[in-house]
Amino acid sequence: MAHRTPAAEAAALREEIRGHDRRYYVENDPMISDEEYDRLLKRLEALEHEHPDLCVPDSPTRRVGGTASTDFKSVVHSLPMLSLDNSYNADDIRAWDERVRKGLPGRAPVYSVEAKIDGLSLSLLYEDGVLTRGATRGDGKRGEDVTPNVRTIRAIPLRLSGKRPPKRLEIRGEVYLEKAEFRRINEELKAAAKPPFVNPRNCASGSLRQKDARVTARRRLRFFAHSFGLARGGDAYASHSEFLEGCARLGFAVTEVRRTCGSVDELLAFYEEFRGKQESLPYEIDGLVAKVDSRDAQAVLGQTNKSPRWAMALKYPGKQATTLLKGVTFSVGRTGTITPVAALEPVFLSGVTISSASLHNFEEIERLGVKLGDRVVIERAGEVIPKVVKVAEHRGKKRVLPPKICPECSGPVVQEEGFVAFRCENPACPAQIKRALLHFASRDGLDIEGFGEAVVEQLGGERVRDAADIFTLTKADLLTLELFKDKKAENLLAQIDGARKRPLSRLLFALGIPQVGEKTARDLAARFKTLDALRAADPETLTRVPEIGPIVAKALTGYFAQPSVQKLLERLEQAGLNLDEPEDEAPAGGRLSGKTFVLTGELSSMTRGEAESEIRRRGGKATGSVSKKTSFVVVGDAPGSKAKKAEKLGVPTLDEAAFKKLLTP
Repeated sequence: MAHRTPAAEAAALREEIRGHDRRYYVENDPMISDEEYDRLLKRLEALEHEHPDLCVPDSPTRRVGGTASTDFKSVVHSLPMLSLDNSYNADDIRAWDERVRKGLPGRAPVYSVEAKIDGLSLSLLYEDGVLTRGATRGDGKRGEDVTPNVRTIRAIPLRLSGKRPPKRLEIRGEVYLEKAEFRRINEELKAAAKPPFVNPRNCASGSLRQKDARVTARRRLRFFAHSFGLARGGDAYASHSEFLEGCARLGFAVTEVRRTCGSVDELLAFYEEFRGKQESLPYEIDGLVAKVDSRDAQAVLGQTNKSPRWAMALKYPGKQATTLLKGVTFSVGRTGTITPVAALEPVFLSGVTISSASLHNFEEIERLGVKLGDRVVIERAGEVIPKVVKVAEHRGKKRVLPPKICPECSGPVVQEEGFVAFRCENPACPAQIKRALLHFASRDGLDIEGFGEAVVEQLGGERVRDAADIFTLTKADLLTLELFKDKKAENLLAQIDGARKRPLSRLLFALGIPQVGEKTARDLAARFKTLDALRAADPETLTRVPEIGPIVAKALTGYFAQPSVQKLLERLEQAGLNLDEPEDEAPAGGRLSGKTFVLTGELSSMTRGEAESEIRRRGGKATGSVSKKTSFVVVGDAPGSKAKKAEKLGVPTLDEAAFKKLLTP
């Protein structure tokens, strides 16, 4: 046999190692022992060491962690990594199926069902078939770049299989640990007198986010693909089940727990059939996930701000345990709401030791009839906060009563008419101030990176009493704190300066106005454009904004009428904060460029805000009133007077199907 050149041998070794990775992780059919695999890898390492010019970015040797990193950079996801709505019983699942059918008139949905892996969500970006970035889900909009650690995971291909890979492809899935590997890691930690992980999910998360990639490399993390984000080129999948089949051709493993169901009855049958079988799997799962199989139908159904309408997590009722209710403590939120928290005799449940659980509110305490000293049943489903669900044995006699004074500041406590919650009325309550400051600086607020709980704790009190005080901080102020040296202080001040430029919608959410969440803040900013215009709006004007009802309108006018709020807004303006919402930039030459739309009635596949966003993305304009200059009026269910006005003025109208066709290239 002719002697091979080092380049040819290295290429052959890479191909052979990739083949063994595929057989082990994707096909679950290993052909060689670990020792033989290591021998191949060491030979390739030796060749690349002797001939540095042979090193390539996607070589299997690049999996070995090199040096420790110091930080994970923040990355923005090209498409949001949304969460899923949850169901816990057959009624929930049937209700979801009815919503899907309503959104797909005349069509019978087929569902693709698979196991919901209890791991850490991960985004993998491939360019020309080569892995270029791995990022955690984070908050869904932004995650952390963990590429060096991802490269150490043998279950993740560094190069996609196939001769003609997509130009750009983002694969999404779950990083997880098999139960046996989780036990092995914990045994090692215990032997080294280190605290063990409480469950495989936490272990997988901690392993992936290690500052030293060499630690990640020693832990045998796995990866299951479950969806894709950005895609340019490559195969076009008509259905989710087709995509899952195609994953193997690309080099990815998918869960073997999957089925295509032709009806909700078949879906429920599989849900019941699988109940209790989780324990037999080699990895942890958190129920099942059902998705409308057709990708075309998925596009029709669309999504909300947080979750797709075409997918649902099918969870099983949480595991329960019985323990003693020793006492009740009270926590105070940023709006002053006082929440009762059960102090429990510690009990082990779902992989963790639980010593506290939510009691929600005092109405729930009355409903349960719970007293101090009772034995109570607690439940924990997935990763949610444990809750008290019922009394197992009435032993106590002392009732749990709402506090008469705030547990944090001793201020007066009130229960407003028509509301369940009790609230601390003291605007200077330290607990409220702390949580309000953290909310103001949060990612979805003004996004002041580095302004976290430890900083608030040290600055709290006299130096930072409200949001406006943040913008008066100096380097000298920060250097008095143990947390800061020169560079860190400069970085935080730069973050604070950048927060001045955030749009009005972010400021409205950051202020923590009662009843105003992210979407409402965006809707208000889009309608009024300036803070002055919003403050001047009366309740009647506010309720003309889609999805703003009397309760929200009353909360807004009441908030802006407070002298303390007026003073705060004045100081924020003096600090140089932007109080305007930028105009949406319509793309030049978009397919709807020059067209003006008015929407009336309810659309089944998207909210009005989403429809308006789709119009603007294509260069069009969405307005609130019909005139002769209006190009189209989009008419949904239960339309208002705008439809009649369009008919009177001779303005063309579109039903939902025609509107969606107009949006489609």
